[in-house]
Amino acid sequence: MKYIELTVHTTTEASELVADILWNYTEGGVAVSDIADVIALQNGKNGVFWDYLDENLQRRGGDVLVKAFLLPERAELIPGIMREIYACRARAEGAIDFGTLEETKREIDGDDWIDIWKKHFRPIHLGRVVVVPEWIEYSPQPNEEVVLLDSNMAFGTGEHETTAMCAELMQEYLKETDAVLDVGCGSGILGIAAAKLGAKLCYLTDIDPIAVESARHNAQKNGVAEKIVVTNSNLVDDTSMKADLILANITAEILLSLAPAVPAHLKKGGTVILSGILPDRMEKVKAAFLHEGLSPVKEERRGEWCALVLTE
Repeated sequence: MKYIELTVHTTTEASELVADILWNYTEGGVAVSDIADVIALQNGKNGVFWDYLDENLQRRGGDVLVKAFLLPERAELIPGIMREIYACRARAEGAIDFGTLEETKREIDGDDWIDIWKKHFRPIHLGRVVVVPEWIEYSPQPNEEVVLLDSNMAFGTGEHETTAMCAELMQEYLKETDAVLDVGCGSGILGIAAAKLGAKLCYLTDIDPIAVESARHNAQKNGVAEKIVVTNSNLVDDTSMKADLILANITAEILLSLAPAVPAHLKKGGTVILSGILPDRMEKVKAAFLHEGLSPVKEERRGEWCALVLTE
C-alpha cells in the first residue's frame, strides 16, 4: 500500500505537539526521529541499553523529524495541516522553540517503512510496568507487569516524558479496589497498566475512533478486556463514569476545558493525575482545578513537561 510520507523538521521540545496534530490526519501512523532519544537509550535511560551506536549520530544537530504517513488522497490536506502547526507555534511563542518547521513529502511503500520502523523499538520501563511491542521477546522480572502493544495498530509507546510521569505517578496512588478513568486514552497504555496492576475496573475514553479501536485491541491482547470499557467520547459528554483515580495525559489547553467536568466523575476522596503540561501553563491549570474544589498534592517535571496530582 502506498503512503505519502510528510516530514516536519522541528525540535525535541515541540516534537510531541507536532506529532499530536499529525495524528489527527493519518491512518498510517506517526514516527518521531530524535537523536536525543537514541543517546538517552545509549546512556541507560529507562534501563535500556544499545550494544552499538553509530558515532556519527552523536555529532548531528538538534533537528527532530516528525513523520506522518497519509493516504495519497489526503495529500491535499497538507497545507491545512501545516497551518495548524504554525498556529500551535504562535500560541506557544516565547515558551517553545519549534525549529524550522521545514516540510518535505514523498511517496513510499507502506510495508517497507513499517518493517524499518519496528527495528527502532525496545521495551520501555515505567516503574513496575514494561511496555513491550509484540514482536519483541521479553522475559519480565519478578513484580513487573508487561503491557503488550500490537505492531499493526496506531499507538503511543509510553516513551515520552508525559506518559512516563503519568504511569509512574499512577503506580504511586493506585489501589487494587480502585475504578480508573483514563481520559484521552490513545493506545490504552495507562488503562491497561492499571488493570494489570489490580484496578477493578478501567474506563478509557478518546475522541479519536482509531485510538478507541487500538485501545480495545490492546486490552484484548493483554487479557484484561473484561476489566476495561473503552468509549469514543469525551469527559464532558459522558457523565456516567465515576472513578477513584482519573488520569489525563493531554495538553494543558484541553485540561483547562475539562476541569469543570472532572468533579462529576471523581468519587469522594479520589485522586486526579494530570500530565502533558508545559511549565508556563502549570499555574493556570492548577488554578482551574483549584476552582473546582480540588487540592494539589504533588508536582513533577521531566524535560520540558510537568505533571500534577490533585485530590478532592
